[in-house]
Amino acid sequence: MSTFAVVTGGGTAGHVLPALAVADALVAAGHDPSELHYVGCERGIETDIVPDTAYDHTFFDVVGFQRSLSRRNLGFVPKMWNARRAAIRLLETLRPKVVVSVGGYASMPAVFAARKLDIPVVVVSYDRRPGRASTVAARRAAVCAVAFENSPLPRAEMTGAPVRQAILDVDRVAGRDAARRSLGIADDRFLVAVMGGSLGSGVLNDAISRIVADHADDTTLAIRQVAGERFADSITSAGDGSSGIHHQVIGYESDMPAVYAAADLLVGRGGASTVHEVAVTGSPAVLVPWSGAADDHQRGNVEWLSEAGAAVLLTEDDVADGGLEREIVRLRRDPAALAALSAAASDRGEVHRSGALAHVIERVALTSPTL
Repeated sequence: MSTFAVVTGGGTAGHVLPALAVADALVAAGHDPSELHYVGCERGIETDIVPDTAYDHTFFDVVGFQRSLSRRNLGFVPKMWNARRAAIRLLETLRPKVVVSVGGYASMPAVFAARKLDIPVVVVSYDRRPGRASTVAARRAAVCAVAFENSPLPRAEMTGAPVRQAILDVDRVAGRDAARRSLGIADDRFLVAVMGGSLGSGVLNDAISRIVADHADDTTLAIRQVAGERFADSITSAGDGSSGIHHQVIGYESDMPAVYAAADLLVGRGGASTVHEVAVTGSPAVLVPWSGAADDHQRGNVEWLSEAGAAVLLTEDDVADGGLEREIVRLRRDPAALAALSAAASDRGEVHRSGALAHVIERVALTSPTL
């Protein structure tokens, strides 16, 4: 079967999951998974995630360009040049009608190859402030499919963000009991799910350690802490719930649909995937933008929710000052406030359920020349 689209981007879950969500959207629109091909990088988390999906894939040896002085920058140009040549050969073989870029340095070889071969490119931008790779790719893209109004990218069309079908299918009411059983959480506990991103967050992990210590004897509280692989081995669970708090610590969360369905409150960062998944699932959330994010883009993402009363925004300084614990305690005592957050988030998420993204990609593919 011929290739309809190459979907490219990777390095972190913040790019891999949207790329897979784009593929899922195209499958939902009627394309067979065999018509889609994923392109990422050899060093990214995609090497763990993508092989378990139905999508064929290729990983190139590329590295990102560091803004600060780094020896890794010495390899950026030669690796990118070699990956571009390999991507040209791949696209000549696959003959896709369109290349869809979700950003990140892993997307650049396929984007450059598509330009060389006159294959139309669709840039999918789901951050309020587009990243560097998306900005570069957008200059000659056929369309920029964006998740926020007033995008600075050229030829922007509002389509909503790519969200995986499994997340779109989450029902926090009907699916709650089954999700809690799958996670091993009792029905009568208030569950706080803490998501530090695929790399983990030292700021959130430190705050949760203090909160767990303060509430060690609480037999009605559960915390599922996704600490990140680099931190997980250094964090010990504070209790299995037999005589106090139920505290679970894992490195990486492989079942996010269950977490969204089971959690009473989600604590996370401000990556685009988290923000848009909070919205489509209607999950009450306290979100803490990473202060080191390029151009402070995570804050812009979270403000899209917080400005509508759809999430609580805390800074890292707020968290260090005990603000996270205060918010958890406040929201736990105020079911009406949790319900209001949920309803507002769900309203924000409506744009992501439209199917417009797949339609835009299909429209651009119709203009594709024959290689």
